[in-house]
Amino acid sequence: MEKHTFIQILKSELVVALGCTEPVAIALAAAKARTYVSGPIEKITVKASAGIIKNALAVGIPGTHLTGIDFVAALGAIAGNAEKQLEVLADIQPDDIAMAQSMVEQGKAVFELADTTKKLYIEVLVETEQSYAKVIITDNHTNITLIEVDGKVVDAGGCANATFKSSKEDRSELTIDGIVDFVNSVDLLELDLVKQSIELNRKAGLDGLANAYGLEVGKTIKENVAKGILSDDLTSHAMALAAAGSDARMAGSTMPVMANSGSGNQGIAATNPVVAAAEKLGATEEQLIRAVALSHFVTIHIKSKFGRLSALCGVTVSGTGASCGITYLLGGGKTEIKSAIQNMLGNVTGMMCDGAKGGCAMKVATCTSAAVQSALLASKGMSISSTNGFIEEDAEKTIDNFCRIGNEATSEVDKLILDMMLHKDM
Repeated sequence: MEKHTFIQILKSELVVALGCTEPVAIALAAAKARTYVSGPIEKITVKASAGIIKNALAVGIPGTHLTGIDFVAALGAIAGNAEKQLEVLADIQPDDIAMAQSMVEQGKAVFELADTTKKLYIEVLVETEQSYAKVIITDNHTNITLIEVDGKVVDAGGCANATFKSSKEDRSELTIDGIVDFVNSVDLLELDLVKQSIELNRKAGLDGLANAYGLEVGKTIKENVAKGILSDDLTSHAMALAAAGSDARMAGSTMPVMANSGSGNQGIAATNPVVAAAEKLGATEEQLIRAVALSHFVTIHIKSKFGRLSALCGVTVSGTGASCGITYLLGGGKTEIKSAIQNMLGNVTGMMCDGAKGGCAMKVATCTSAAVQSALLASKGMSISSTNGFIEEDAEKTIDNFCRIGNEATSEVDKLILDMMLHKDM
């Protein structure tokens, strides 16, 4: 694969995002629809796929202390800036939040499960007395595939994310060998997005360590290191920095992060463990940038087969990328990096996704711990054998098996989890 293709994939999949990408994508659709209607909003209706509802139901909305699909749709329509894509809610004010809450209380914003086979599907209908506008997003969180106004189709794909579409086939050509070769040879000047991911996601992690967000998973690890209950080692440092970023993001922090493959948590989990390892190992800036680039590309490689949304936790994928990055910092080459993949997927596969929420930080911590352990074993030449379970001799085939589990074996699990989430006794 040529260098420019790698760079194009990076530009497509590393995107700055403010807030969890599922509710933010709903806000984006609502904000876009609002630009096509005039007059006071009478009603907002959201129809979304199970994966979107699962991830948008309970996560904190940036700049607020609130949650809810109906609320974020109203907020997007009232104050969202569609031009800012996944930073659509960057400019909201307290009055906007109050107006959105009022709409929800009046029953003017509602949501329901869409009748669709797509894993990522968002349809938002904004109605006023004078007109209505419908916006549909599919496959990618910013991929607007339909705009309909008063029964007329204004755009049926022309406004879609062209970068996503043009590079989708190219991603099928990604291989671990090719990724390692690219990471070792690319000029650092070409990796500005990777550098930005390090800056943004590390900053989000430090914010989570310094302030009380969500479950305070990262902060609690740091506090127990200070007490001497936990060791001040690479694993604890990596778990704390990664989990703290997730703590902040899931609780509605207004600090943007660099998302990977449509997920901020995946971006954090692919970046911060490698940053923490570099700090503990005394790596150079160049080693850090190349290691994080490797982590991002391995994550993108697996996610391109795994899909945007799944019944399995996406942090298992980004944790695998992070393990490769840590292995690289430990001096590992292609053999050791592939061993890290075998070790990770033989360990964390099966972790269920029950939506985006504060508890995600614990899953980030768990996968980060596994990432360090897998890297240490791989660096010693240890790899889970192909005699074990679904692990193949070839790491690429192991990845294919892992993705088959995520895509083929979990649809009923996804339905069951969503049913539990929607019918809990609160």
